[in-house]
Amino acid sequence: MFRTAELGRKVSKEEFEAVAPGLRIEILELQQKLRAADFPVVIVFGGVDGAGKNQTVNLMNEWMDPRWIVTRAYSAPSDEERERPEFWRYWRDLPPKGKTGLFLRSWYSAPVLEYAYGRIGENELTRRLDRIVAFETALADEGALILKFWLHLSKDAQKQQLKRLSKDPDQSWRVTDADWRHYEMYPQFIASAERMITRTSTGQAPWTIVEGENDRYRELAVLTSFRDAAQRHLQRRELARQTRDQLRQLAVAAPQAEPVQRVQPSILDTLDMSAICTKERADTEMPRLTAKLNALYRRAKELGISTVAVFEGWDAAGKGGAIRRITGALDARDYQVLPVAAPTDEERAQHYLWRFWRQLSRAGRITLFDRSWYGRVLVERVEGFALEEEWRRAYAEINAFEQQLTEHGVVVVKYWLHITPEEQLQRFHLRENVPFKRWKLTDEDWRNRDKWNAYESAVNDMIEKTSTGAAPWTLIPANDKRHARLTVLDTLCRRLKTAIAEAETSRSRKKSKG
Repeated sequence: MFRTAELGRKVSKEEFEAVAPGLRIEILELQQKLRAADFPVVIVFGGVDGAGKNQTVNLMNEWMDPRWIVTRAYSAPSDEERERPEFWRYWRDLPPKGKTGLFLRSWYSAPVLEYAYGRIGENELTRRLDRIVAFETALADEGALILKFWLHLSKDAQKQQLKRLSKDPDQSWRVTDADWRHYEMYPQFIASAERMITRTSTGQAPWTIVEGENDRYRELAVLTSFRDAAQRHLQRRELARQTRDQLRQLAVAAPQAEPVQRVQPSILDTLDMSAICTKERADTEMPRLTAKLNALYRRAKELGISTVAVFEGWDAAGKGGAIRRITGALDARDYQVLPVAAPTDEERAQHYLWRFWRQLSRAGRITLFDRSWYGRVLVERVEGFALEEEWRRAYAEINAFEQQLTEHGVVVVKYWLHITPEEQLQRFHLRENVPFKRWKLTDEDWRNRDKWNAYESAVNDMIEKTSTGAAPWTLIPANDKRHARLTVLDTLCRRLKTAIAEAETSRSRKKSKG
């Protein structure tokens, strides 16, 4: 794979100086076009130690306007980062639309290093690389331009480069003991890199292997590749925009579609909507479950177990009341309630999952989402805010997101609070007549009632495609508020109890082995 990057290609100083001024102007003009684009640019640099990754990134910051560049280089995760899923820090740092992100020692570093050192096997390497492919595919599907450069040196060239840098007083700091250790392990690292590139070089996020021995050749190769790829991507995005506009015009001109037919049967039909809880039982069970939840959450905090609770359901189904019963059992310092509304301008400039990734709390805390990332497959689907291809692929993206949470040890609890149309109408009228509840009722709530069947179809599909073993949906008949609130508390208690038992068993095993 790397033989074509060991040919000794060179660019003379005269050749470089003849090309560089014009290329720099082209790239600066291109950057201005990218600033107005509806996508970000993500550029990943990997390669052999000493192959010039840092120098290339520095040159790009020098040639371009750094105000529109996000540069990130990662070392070992901090305590704050270790308490969250692995990809949290990468999602957090993604460039918004109009900016370019340059990433050194990125999401590829850990799996490549660990495989080269023999700390993980081929199966684990494949699993982690497939996760990277899913991550990059999600970004590319939303329009991101992803470029990945592997800067290569032969073993002899690497040795010469490390020696040259070590002897230069101004550059010697770049060479570490780890660099020399990796040089001694050159065959293992090349084998690891080859597996990585083979597995993760996709049509949407390809790797480009660049010979790194000659600085001027390397820099021109990277910069011209970036220029050409960005120009092509701008053209493709413009064609795609024109196509979308034409489709929207056709949809507006087309005859009014028939109302969406109700799913028969829907998963929601299986719920017993007559379920009730007497006031006497609620007065007994609510304090008991509240105390139980308090004890469980405190133990979970000691073990570093985080919880993400997602509340979805019909308007006026009682999501807010259920959330308040949970928070009443917790210390206010250990939870956050996130009501999800339409995205802000900052959030619209990112992938739709970005605003949820960034809100994940540290170990031992509880995050409660009053509506969530499922808006992509519910309201955005029904109201036409997302194209069909966008909401259809969101099921896999959401499952991958939640899988990362659960594999990190986060307890993911998802509630759908279900009420009948008749019960909803009664609650709407109640809100109209009670001054301190009137603010809850909006024109949008009334409009959503007219699309009940469409929403029910979307809910049925959502549950079918995203209720997994690790993150199942809990469907709650919520016509009776007391019954719904007790079910919410009981479910959370049971899920926390299971997670605590598993964590304590794992801790005991580690102690016995130690």
